[in-house]
Amino acid sequence: MSKFDNIKNIIVKDQLKLDCGQTISDFPIAYETYGKLNSKKDNAILVFHALTGDQFATDINPITKKDGWWKYALGKGKAIDTNKYFVICANVLGGCMGSFGPSSLNKKTGKPYGNDFPVITINDMVNAQYFLLKHFKIEKLFCVTGGSMGGMQVLQFVANYPNASHTAVPIACTSNHSAQNIGFNELGRQAIMADSNWQNGKYEETNNSPNKGLSVARMAAHITYLSKDALQEKFGRKLQERDDLKFSFDADFQIESYLRHQGSVFVDRFDANSYLYITRAMDYFDLNKKFGGNLSKAFEKSKTKFFIMSFTSDWLYPTPENKEIVIALNSIGADVGFVEIESDKGHDSFLLNVPDFLKTLGNFLNTSYERLHEKRI
Repeated sequence: MSKFDNIKNIIVKDQLKLDCGQTISDFPIAYETYGKLNSKKDNAILVFHALTGDQFATDINPITKKDGWWKYALGKGKAIDTNKYFVICANVLGGCMGSFGPSSLNKKTGKPYGNDFPVITINDMVNAQYFLLKHFKIEKLFCVTGGSMGGMQVLQFVANYPNASHTAVPIACTSNHSAQNIGFNELGRQAIMADSNWQNGKYEETNNSPNKGLSVARMAAHITYLSKDALQEKFGRKLQERDDLKFSFDADFQIESYLRHQGSVFVDRFDANSYLYITRAMDYFDLNKKFGGNLSKAFEKSKTKFFIMSFTSDWLYPTPENKEIVIALNSIGADVGFVEIESDKGHDSFLLNVPDFLKTLGNFLNTSYERLHEKRI
């Protein structure tokens, strides 16, 4: 019995041509829903998760037994109020929580795909999730939203399906990956592939896992999700349960112990090959290039109302990169709002209890929903 047997999914029978040139069909997309779809089917929000997220955005994840990754923003009476909205969240293509990914069984070989899985893109992820709208017979979403890689998917979704959502809220994201971010992702990938247990991506056949490499990848990435000020305030140069240096390579400092813990718990819930594939998809993301270097062309066919959100201490996807999206939308006269939220919590601010962010997000959604219904009366 698989741990995914009781997880909701749809089997996509249609053919989906991937950007790499391969075509897939008869594949699963795992998803979770929150709230209730109303009779008009006009209260649906599609939430896209970030790199290490999954479909379990709130409540208790039945696999990890941990809280959902967006527990502060999504739920009854919260910013994304499930008393009002019907929320769909899918595990991305290439993921490891029930959707078609590197750990899926290759029917031709009877073994997990491993690195024989096709290289995927953000575009592929979005096109795969679009089948969920057909599944629920939703003609037009109220909103698409997500942070980080989730925000990239929001941008790609509107570019691909310009009339499929009334509103779009990309949070702490970018329209293309910077050299710095590609560099950080490559560091993580090399850490995984340098682990002797990786076995050229075939580790599942040997019942091993490149946990050490994946842990290092997570540690490196986790630093980028935080801010220098937050790290300094929380840890500074505090020693780990001792009064003096040990003069060894043990975790002398609290920050070292913290990062090691983050790495160790991550390997229990995430697949190393999925990490390789999803970070590659993020690096390949470049809406500007896809539209001839003119980002505004990605959205010129859409009447979607945008609300872009960034954070003051986010150095992974800093405010200027978010503003580039605003500028592109303004240049075509799109309906777009923008806010930079004051926060010292870095890129992870959208996942944490940041009251200004949560209030602003909730106000935008509720106001937009009320105005949408006023137009229909």
